[in-house]
Amino acid sequence: MEIVLITGMSGSGKSVALHALEDAGFYCVDNLPPELLLPFVELEQKHNANRLAIAIDVRSATSLPLVPQHLDTLRRQRIVVKPLFLDATTDTLVRRYSETRRKHPLSQNESGHSERDERRALVEAIELERELLATLREQAHVIDSSIIRPSQLQGYVKTLVASPGGQLTLVFESFAFKRGVPTDADFMFDVRMLPNPHYEPALKHLTGRDQPVIEYLQAQSDVDLMLQHITHFLRNWLDALARDHRSYVTVAIGCTGGQHRSVYLVERLAQEFSPDWITLKRHREMDAL
Repeated sequence: MEIVLITGMSGSGKSVALHALEDAGFYCVDNLPPELLLPFVELEQKHNANRLAIAIDVRSATSLPLVPQHLDTLRRQRIVVKPLFLDATTDTLVRRYSETRRKHPLSQNESGHSERDERRALVEAIELERELLATLREQAHVIDSSIIRPSQLQGYVKTLVASPGGQLTLVFESFAFKRGVPTDADFMFDVRMLPNPHYEPALKHLTGRDQPVIEYLQAQSDVDLMLQHITHFLRNWLDALARDHRSYVTVAIGCTGGQHRSVYLVERLAQEFSPDWITLKRHREMDAL
């Protein structure tokens, strides 16, 4: 049996992720109380179910501490468990709640306050939720949904669950600093100091996957040195991360526009590590086009 556990911040896209898993053939259950996790899995085993997606959120706040030990129990039963945590910045969550007029599950049922007071109360509820979910976040693969579209999120989730369970998966992600740093990265490398193809008229509108850009960057000694340094760092620590029972490690590479240097390095790193590790690629800015 394979179980994907979806947790995360309210408003971060858990429903979108659950719909993606339903499309991928998982039997999905939303807002399952943690007390029912083990009995529910046992029942589904009797029904010969082999792919479950379960969403647990802060509405079960009092019993959230049960989740980590329940996951350990399931793993001892040789069940593949993939915890995913959906996250977003506080500003993003406030904006989403303002646009939808939904009420945060931890908000008080008070009314008649000013807009400023309501915003402050919403921010406090979001920060309390972060605190309550901190342990689950630490033990899960985090997806930052702050600036990605629902279709991107669905694609990311489907790609992640398609990778084999029980082995560490490397996720290489390119991004643009001008659009904000991803909060889901385990390691982040800034490559903005490298020569920029953007300033070459013939290369400006191409990407790090196009041959002229590849040839330009391959000719730059600093680019090759950066690639060597990142590769050396990861090779030194990946075995230790795997021994620590990590399911996913996300390595984010950022440049100014997320189009040339970071894309090129993500492609090269994925090529370098794919013979030894399960490797996924993600280009945040290009995927959004």
